[in-house]
Amino acid sequence: MAKQLKITLVKSIIGAKPLHVKNMEALGLSKIRQTVEHPDNPQIRGMIAKVKHLVEVEEI
Repeated sequence: MAKQLKITLVKSIIGAKPLHVKNMEALGLSKIRQTVEHPDNPQIRGMIAKVKHLVEVEEI
């Protein structure tokens, strides 16, 4: 498993379900093309799974 995940928001959260918007806020993403790095753990992977249609994930 990778130690870090690079997560980039690629689609707007306007019109997304409220739980998806809260997941994006918890990940630290609010603007399109904004990128954050998080440790690779089951909690982060679960959050990404809920919004996989809005983000791109790269293992680093």
